[in-house]
Amino acid sequence: MTKKYLVLALLLQLALPVPAQKAPQIKVEQGTLEGTAEKSGVQSFKGIPFAQPPVGELRWTAPQPPKNWTGVRKATSFGNNGMQKPVFGDMMFRSPKMSEDCLYLNVWTPAKKPSEKLPVLVYFYGGGYVAGDGSERRYDGESLAEKGIVTVTLNYRLGIFGFFSHPELTKESPNHASGNYGLLDQYAALLWVKKNIAAFGGDPDKITIAGESAGSISVSAQMASPLSKNLIAGAIGESGAMINPTLDAIPLAENEKQGAAFTEKVKAGSLAALRAIPAEQLLEEAAKPGAFNTKAVVDGYFLTKLPSETFAAGEQAKVPLLAGWTSTEIPYQAFMHGQFPSPENYAKRVKETYNDKADEVLKLYPGTTQDEVIKSATALASDNFIVYSTWKWVDLYRKTAKQPVYVYQFSRARPAMKSEMGDAKPGLAGGIVKGDGAKKDENAMPEALTGASHASDIEYALGNLASNTAFGWTADDYKVSELNEDYFANFIKTGNPNGKKLPDWPVSKADGDMTVMDINVQSKAAKEQYRARYLFLDKIYMAKK
Repeated sequence: MTKKYLVLALLLQLALPVPAQKAPQIKVEQGTLEGTAEKSGVQSFKGIPFAQPPVGELRWTAPQPPKNWTGVRKATSFGNNGMQKPVFGDMMFRSPKMSEDCLYLNVWTPAKKPSEKLPVLVYFYGGGYVAGDGSERRYDGESLAEKGIVTVTLNYRLGIFGFFSHPELTKESPNHASGNYGLLDQYAALLWVKKNIAAFGGDPDKITIAGESAGSISVSAQMASPLSKNLIAGAIGESGAMINPTLDAIPLAENEKQGAAFTEKVKAGSLAALRAIPAEQLLEEAAKPGAFNTKAVVDGYFLTKLPSETFAAGEQAKVPLLAGWTSTEIPYQAFMHGQFPSPENYAKRVKETYNDKADEVLKLYPGTTQDEVIKSATALASDNFIVYSTWKWVDLYRKTAKQPVYVYQFSRARPAMKSEMGDAKPGLAGGIVKGDGAKKDENAMPEALTGASHASDIEYALGNLASNTAFGWTADDYKVSELNEDYFANFIKTGNPNGKKLPDWPVSKADGDMTVMDINVQSKAAKEQYRARYLFLDKIYMAKK
């Protein structure tokens, strides 16, 4: 009988519901937060306000410190995404809605915090300063948190809400500046992290900033800014720097002139009238052709000079830097402007673009066959789009920072989209352009060069391949992702990407050529191949400053 009772007791115990894991709570400067205990053991805290909502009178002002709250604030869902048009098809937000009230950040941290403080990553999303959100699955911080890193994503103001200048805004500002509100949002988030991240187990003196595309451009800007350069201990840039021709900053007076012209277009007679325009209407007005061009500003406050000048002078943050680009950022069509990639058409396009420098371009980017044209036109498009500016950043930095610099090229080509998604190809800024699945015309344009397109490296680097179900990831993709994420994790922890069982990644020293790590299934480091190309472009773009 005793044995039967024991079996019965065991069965009853198994039938009882498992008690839910207690929701984690953390006290920050503004009050108590209640987050989520993820199945992995990571704790997440989402939708944390790091500034007051920039609405009403706070539209086009520097972000103001967040207000305190009483009781326990739920931090279990993402905050609103910023005002934007649906520019890129691959941006999938988990935010509840779009709103000017968008200044929120998210934190992922290991549940069991060791006695030592953990390194911190603050990640800025990309999207050309006109789109993006910290809730995107590809930026999710859970995977890095599992590796012992407190990971933060955040939102910042975009487009006309984040980069609008006007003489009256400059006049009313205590800093005598206007226009860099999106970058100031990032700075405000860094300040909040510095003050509060210890509550999540993070080390406030061990903050690495990172980002891709506009996020990488932001990293270079934050490093160059006198406001934020002393808040960071390391930096990672994935494709992009605030250097001509890639979203370089413009003079304040130039952006003020654009702002005044926009004000006339919308027939707003005062700042009060401008601020009274509903956010949705303002977004629509700014999206009209030629109405508004989003640019950062040399405002004398956040940026005192062009970032390229700051890096050349060695006045930037001096911390370890890891930066690079993808192997085929954008396809050859971006340079050929719809023309067939024949040697004749290619030579014509080069002469139209470079005039008296065409012969030099054709030596550096030759095109004597169709295959060679596709390769060179891809390189020209990619270099002018974002590779050159990223190269220029690391080249300047390694000469003035006296800190370790690690350079990479990510080359793993993303697999084809799953059949149920139809025909698709990468868009020019990482967005997905879908087709109708029709058969190809024999006279159609040749396929783009195989390689890693712009923004395709994000999921690999942050360990989030599984979150993107559009692609048929293979074992090799997961192998590359593990390698890439380990390099990033090691760098965030130590300022050096190298570690056990990883191919050796040498430092690029101040003198001589760079060493570039090619990240792929078979990763290896080698002397940079295309320095002559970048030096040629350097003469063009540095002369245009």
